[in-house]
Amino acid sequence: MKAAVIGLGSMGGGAAQSALRAGLEVTGVDPSERARAAFGNRAVARGSDLEPGQDAVLVLTVNATQARQALFGEAGAAPRVAPGGVLVVSATMSPAEARALAAEAESRGLLYLDAPVSGGAVAAREGRMTVMASGSDEAFAAARPLLEAVSGKVWRLGTEPGQGAAMKVVHQLLAGVHIAAAAEAMALAIRSGLEPRTVYDVVTSAAGNSWMFGNRMAHVLEGDDTPLSAGDIFVKDLGLVEAMAREAAMPVPLAAQALQLFVAQRGLGQGGRDDAFVIRVWQALTGISLPGEAANEK
Repeated sequence: MKAAVIGLGSMGGGAAQSALRAGLEVTGVDPSERARAAFGNRAVARGSDLEPGQDAVLVLTVNATQARQALFGEAGAAPRVAPGGVLVVSATMSPAEARALAAEAESRGLLYLDAPVSGGAVAAREGRMTVMASGSDEAFAAARPLLEAVSGKVWRLGTEPGQGAAMKVVHQLLAGVHIAAAAEAMALAIRSGLEPRTVYDVVTSAAGNSWMFGNRMAHVLEGDDTPLSAGDIFVKDLGLVEAMAREAAMPVPLAAQALQLFVAQRGLGQGGRDDAFVIRVWQALTGISLPGEAANEK
């Protein structure tokens, strides 16, 4: 299979490497020269630079606007896809945006798979992302070699584009709330004089643990705010949660509160840092010293 991966960031770069290891003929696409060099295989700056006849294109951009530009913009990849080829779009977006992109693909004679992903950079590098997908049987069949290369589990959520996007929005409600709750718990522990490493060890061995607590609070203990997933991502994604909830006439108070905390992280000038460091909102309010940062100051 001749496949392109658009967006060579922490998820896309890992997915491209996984597809390459699986034997696919992969070309990476990213405007960043550094990202292209890190891929270490064929890579181009724009979709229009791809060789003609691509069988599949995996899109791992930040949002729907970037996905549309990467596929259907002036320098987009869609004209380089073979007739009947499949666009596998994994950017987080609203269901309506997914349906609009699918309609555009169909008008061009291309298949479309609404296929958001989860699992983080490590899962992407190891080819075991979770895919939440919806689309036609033909789209799933066309994407199968690519999906098998990059995923550990593919959930088939229906035949209509938009269902995958809706599932990802629900997932991001949980992810955002869990990160905010983990940060709040660790901040309270530090403020109360508990030793952070011990708190981490106790929680991760007990019923109050979550995947996000174990993963993200480890970053806090290390004082490493390298943005594997930036706080600003949750300003966007929890905004999608609120929009979908309004359309459904359903209150989402926990998601709304978590959104405000990530907005506060951005307001502190920290939105581009790792989302675990939403804990700096509590630091700003109370003056607590974070463990990794205290160690780095010595």
